[in-house]
Amino acid sequence: FRDANISDIVKAADAKLAKTLNATDPNLSPFKAHGGKLILYHGWNDPAISAVNTVNYYQSVVDVMGQDGFDSFARVYMVPGMQHCDGGVGPDSFGENGPWPNVSDPHQSLQLSLEQWVEKGTAPKEIVATKFSGPFNSGHAEMKRPLCAYPKVMKYKGSGDENDASNFVCENERK
Repeated sequence: FRDANISDIVKAADAKLAKTLNATDPNLSPFKAHGGKLILYHGWNDPAISAVNTVNYYQSVVDVMGQDGFDSFARVYMVPGMQHCDGGVGPDSFGENGPWPNVSDPHQSLQLSLEQWVEKGTAPKEIVATKFSGPFNSGHAEMKRPLCAYPKVMKYKGSGDENDASNFVCENERK
C-alpha cells in the first residue's frame, strides 16, 4: 500500500464490492415484488453520514419507481435533532432499535409499525418519537414529536405545549 494511490484502491474496491455492499441501487422493484416493506430513518444532525445522502437516495428511488410506487412499500423518516441512530437534542426514541418496555403502540415504535404493515397491511403515517431525560430511554419523557413520512415535515400548530406531539401536524413543506 505504501506506493499505491488511495484513489486507485478505492476504485478497485468499488469495482469488486460496491454492487454487493453499497445500498445505492434505486430500482427496488424485485424487493417490492417479493412483498418487501422498507422503512428508512436518518437523523438530521448525523455527524457521521450526511442526512442529504438519504434524501438523495429517496429521490432516486422515486425517480425510478414513481411516488405511488415508492409509497406502496417504503417510508423515510427524517429525525430532527437526532445524531447517528440516536442521541442529539431532538427526540431519538421511537423503537428504531427494537421494542422498548411498555410500548405496544405502533404509532410510537418503528419496529411495531413495520410489523403491522407487513402482517396487517396497514402502512405507517407518522411515528411519535420521544426524548427521555436519562440514557437508554430512562427517566421521564421531556419531549415528544411526530416523525413525518418524508417529504412531509412536522409543523407546530401555533398553540399548546411545544413538547407535546399532539400540537404538531405533518404536512407538505410547500403549499
